[in-house]
Amino acid sequence: MSQAPQQGFTLWLTGLSGAGKTTIGQGIEARMKALGLRVERLDGDTVRQGLTRDLGFSKEDRDKNIERVTYVAKLLSRNGVGVICSFISPYRQARETARRETTNFIEVYVHAPLEVCMSRDVKGLYAKALRGEIKQFTGIDDPYEAPERPEILLMTDRQTPEQSIAQVWAYLAERGFVPHDSAEGT
Repeated sequence: MSQAPQQGFTLWLTGLSGAGKTTIGQGIEARMKALGLRVERLDGDTVRQGLTRDLGFSKEDRDKNIERVTYVAKLLSRNGVGVICSFISPYRQARETARRETTNFIEVYVHAPLEVCMSRDVKGLYAKALRGEIKQFTGIDDPYEAPERPEILLMTDRQTPEQSIAQVWAYLAERGFVPHDSAEGT
């Protein structure tokens, strides 16, 4: 018996630095890989080391960063790959463009209050931004335009990473992108 081909999708995790985007993206990626599903994870930190290392953090550069990521996600998702994008992506317009251009776009708002994000900041970026050492830092001196109608809302100050991952997995399974999890009772 042959199984149906995997459907591509673009899971777009957006939220402030420290909200939990990377942790959740890694968890979904690991579960998909364990099942032999095609998946690629595009993360803000790693993409800026290669694909977008020439860009800064002005609004124009942030938009260009997301434009390039959207192009990669478009190519992968239309070819049956589950694409997990973990980016602050602070501007609604850039996220709406990604929604229009990629296959099966799912916006995930990874929300945690600014104080919680600051307390999780292992790199000390918020402290540097507050001291004026980093300019145009989202949430401090640059805006974050929260999603108005995300498909999934994760409240990571109230949920464990495992609960957030289970919530995303359940959404993906309900839509046929991943198999249902027998341990979904979490």
